Amino acid sequence: MKNFEERLGRLEELADRMRSPDLALEEAVTVFEEGIKLAKGLERDLEKIQGKVEILLNNPVSPGDKPELGLFDQE
Repeated sequence: MKNFEERLGRLEELADRMRSPDLALEEAVTVFEEGIKLAKGLERDLEKIQGKVEILLNNPVSPGDKPELGLFDQE
């Protein structure tokens, strides 16, 4: 299986191809179908990553630690 970045790149290629004015209807449907499959797979991967991030944020390393909820230091 390709990694996330490779599949995202392929999805971008397919989107560019769909914008082509000379794309035949049958080919457009095939490209669209591949794009939908890729998009759904990428969405599942993002949901898994989001779940892992939430676990990491909500499970401090030691009992006295508090999770950091922000990405940047707040003043």
